Amino acid sequence: MRAEVLEYIYSKNELKQFIREQPAWYRRLSRHPEDLEQFEIASLNYYERTIPHRVDKFYNNLQMASMMMSMLQNINF
Repeated sequence: MRAEVLEYIYSKNELKQFIREQPAWYRRLSRHPEDLEQFEIASLNYYERTIPHRVDKFYNNLQMASMMMSMLQNINF
């Protein structure tokens, strides 16, 4: 693998962990270093850090808070 690609991956802990969990990416980046952007996107999807994942997480938290509020209101009355 190219030194600059490896250096970039090891500069970010999340990417380093992802390449350890998904060794197929190591082989792919060794052969095609231009796929680094796709590698980062795959990492974001794997760790659920994309905008749609964050929106879903926020929505689920909001739904849970709403459910708790309705339970508290039902208990008080």
